[in-house]
Amino acid sequence: MIEIDGSFGEGGGQILRTAVALSCVTGKAVRIKKIRANRPKPGLAAQHLKGIEAAKIISGAEVEGLRLGSTEVIFRPGIVRGGEYRIDIGTAGSVTLIFQTILLPLLFADRESRVTVTGGTDVAWAPPVDYFKNVTLKALREMNAECQLQVLRRGYYPKGGGAVRLEVKPSEMRGVIFERLDEIVKGVSHCQNLPEHVAVRQANSAREFLEERGIRAEIKIEVLNGLSTGSGIVLWNGYKGSSALGEKGKRAEVVGLEAAESLYMELKSEAAFDAHLADQIMPFAAMADGRTEYTTSKVTMHQKSNAYVINSFLGEVVRFEGSRIRIK
Repeated sequence: MIEIDGSFGEGGGQILRTAVALSCVTGKAVRIKKIRANRPKPGLAAQHLKGIEAAKIISGAEVEGLRLGSTEVIFRPGIVRGGEYRIDIGTAGSVTLIFQTILLPLLFADRESRVTVTGGTDVAWAPPVDYFKNVTLKALREMNAECQLQVLRRGYYPKGGGAVRLEVKPSEMRGVIFERLDEIVKGVSHCQNLPEHVAVRQANSAREFLEERGIRAEIKIEVLNGLSTGSGIVLWNGYKGSSALGEKGKRAEVVGLEAAESLYMELKSEAAFDAHLADQIMPFAAMADGRTEYTTSKVTMHQKSNAYVINSFLGEVVRFEGSRIRIK
């Protein structure tokens, strides 16, 4: 059984998600101890619980410690089965964090899968669904992963109610030496149950900031009605992206500016990947055939924690050489 220290490094939920995903793929049981030990509320939160439950469903796993607040989980996977799955987070918990747990195993399943997850599509402390669709999946498709994402409804904090469908085909992933990719900046500025001018002002603010610096941007406007109320903007260019969420009392122009400034800082870096993608791709690269390499705009503790989990399962396959990450 693989032993993982859940308090290592940044000590967050990513350790849990990567450990469970690799357990499913390798067939190795894992014990994760001291889960989120350094956080104000240690142990499993509702979001983590749902991710492990989803992995349990697709792999027929036996799980101990699957309850709110649990600081230790033992996960014994069965065989990952493809098929039709529906997962209701029940809150505005992030749909993309669920995918971080189950997408890798489903790429090694016995057949195709279609997973519909309801919850939060655009919430704090998680990749927004448009980033996952246009940055994360873009990089994974370069590695020969066959997966498509469709946003059915948007969901914001606190009501959630968003819905996303992910279609996955079992794939023989291959390693890639990634280089920086420069394209036209694209994006989507969205709002739900709010006036159209909110999304327009977010987009205009972001576009003006970037164009003043010689960067062309094409930003779509999306105005919706749904269960939850909120707004946000996501921008991307190649393997880099940024986002910002609206808040009560926060001007739409500020939201757009935050996203534009963040992307601009990433584009000033010569790195191939932004710091978030460099983290997210690691487990997939570790399971792909051949070597993967990329540079990151910033080395983070999140990345180091992810590498610790991967290396615990597979040996020293992830190495940091300055801002370059080599996997296998």
